[in-house]
Amino acid sequence: MKRKQFEDYLRSGTANNITVGLLATIGLICGAKSFTGTQISLVEYCFIPSTLTKPVNRQRYCTPNKRYIMPESEFYAEAYAPANPEFQRDNFLPTKATRLRIIPPSNPDKSLWGLASVVATGSAFALSKAREWRLLQLMPSVREEIRSNWLIAKLRSGLRLHKESYTAQLDYEFHQWTENRRVRTAQLSQMTPQELAIFQEQVRLRAEAEARVQLQQATGQPAGALPGQSMQDIARGDNKVTGEEQQTLQQNTTFCLDPSESLALNTLQALARADSSTALVAAPGSGKSVTLNYLIQKILADSPRADIWVISAKNDSFCGLREKGRVIVFDGENPDLAKEVIDRFYTDYKKRKQLPESKRDSLPPLILILDDWLVIADQLSKHYSDWNYGGKLLDVLLIGREFNTKFIASLQSFNLAALGIEKMDAQTRLCLNLLLLGNRYIKNGREQESYGVLELILNRGDIIPGKLEREQIKSKYLSVKTVSYQNLRPVMIASVGGFVVALMPNLSNQAKSITDDQEYLSRVYELEFNVSRTPHHHPKPLSDVAKKIYEYFHNVKNKTPKTLRDLKKADRLSSYSDQDLLEGLSELVERDQIFSDAPDSYSLPDW
Repeated sequence: MKRKQFEDYLRSGTANNITVGLLATIGLICGAKSFTGTQISLVEYCFIPSTLTKPVNRQRYCTPNKRYIMPESEFYAEAYAPANPEFQRDNFLPTKATRLRIIPPSNPDKSLWGLASVVATGSAFALSKAREWRLLQLMPSVREEIRSNWLIAKLRSGLRLHKESYTAQLDYEFHQWTENRRVRTAQLSQMTPQELAIFQEQVRLRAEAEARVQLQQATGQPAGALPGQSMQDIARGDNKVTGEEQQTLQQNTTFCLDPSESLALNTLQALARADSSTALVAAPGSGKSVTLNYLIQKILADSPRADIWVISAKNDSFCGLREKGRVIVFDGENPDLAKEVIDRFYTDYKKRKQLPESKRDSLPPLILILDDWLVIADQLSKHYSDWNYGGKLLDVLLIGREFNTKFIASLQSFNLAALGIEKMDAQTRLCLNLLLLGNRYIKNGREQESYGVLELILNRGDIIPGKLEREQIKSKYLSVKTVSYQNLRPVMIASVGGFVVALMPNLSNQAKSITDDQEYLSRVYELEFNVSRTPHHHPKPLSDVAKKIYEYFHNVKNKTPKTLRDLKKADRLSSYSDQDLLEGLSELVERDQIFSDAPDSYSLPDW
């Protein structure tokens, strides 16, 4: 209400200014008029000797320079009677003046003009000050009303964004639930009656464990209490995690800048679990390397047996893959090693294509990561003009998902043809997941932006076909870009079935401090439950052959004791010698992970 009054008062300012200007002009005119002319009658006189009677002689004493003027009232007053200025020099001149004429007043209303000037000028000043005072009176209430309206608008915008994010999250979770239900239904339909009974027993045990945890929370019993353990035992400090260990184990949390961060995190996890290939497109400084490391970490966390190879122009660790000899640093002068890795990857993929359908579900992921691929692909094309690596990538892109095989290509520009796939049309592009990043960052004290890749696809009808969908994505992008620009946090536009626009979370805080699950569980056991442990004792990790033997025992369907000959028949163990297999079996037997009831007879404890 006050704001409306204020706006009405502002609109009336023109009439007020005209009134003030008119009064000021009238005051100036009246003031000027009051300073002109005379208000009283004047007498013009001169000094003529009384003895002269002839006009000619009298005129000699009344020349223009000998005529004088004074007010009429003073001329006749004795106190102000005029004196002859030449009386001392010429005794002939009389002391009394002779009146020549009376000059009437030229401005008899002089005082009235002055009064009118004062009234007009004072009215203009008072009217101006009154308007200024009224504006100052209305300003605080108007400012408060504007602030309230601004807060209400921000709240509405925030609620709208939250509603959109929550709706998108529900849609995504429903899609995930539907997809998981479909996959679970397919898995259950392929189980034998014995396997189905085992699965039902596992579900029952899991439900009992969850109910036990809820019961502990309801009754107040500590969740970490063991059978027969008292509160005094729990409160002991000699078998607890120290401050440094706790700081190492715990996961940092960060303040959420935008509700879409959770959607971005779910999208990254979906990309990591997706069985189709992905193109990660981002300009330098957009967080491409951090995102790629996070995808690798999630892949390894979900599938520890994943077979991942990396070809990169940088000698980065890539979540420990470099230490395992799985990272190939591309050398432009000698690219043979990169070519061999691609050929080996494609050979393993062709072997998978020969497998029957019943053996495909248990295949671990086979992934080729092509980092900085634009530079590497250009060099490979120059050195091997007759080598069609693009056809191999096209084969993996279109059919690889059926055999849990894919590639992740990291690019600096939205030029998907640089992948080397000649037939990259609009339909083929639908088989490729897209992850595009843009950011504002500071390098060497200078601010730089890398939103060009994102803004390029917003106007591409072949990437986002529908005009309405493009406008919705663009609107969402502009709102998220504001947060990104202010907080130096990347913006994501991803295509995983549908397009997602979100603010990237702080991925540096999403990493686990202990990457290996087996090492993590062993570490928690040592810190929490093994009271007799010796400090700084770390068990030697299993060798590669021991790990593969252990995986073989867990994945084999026939739960009967195995011999060395059975291990040699397995594809994953066929490349090892008998001595290597025996050493790996010895490691597992020493750690009680495999039982040996008789010579050359090995089985898992739960068989």
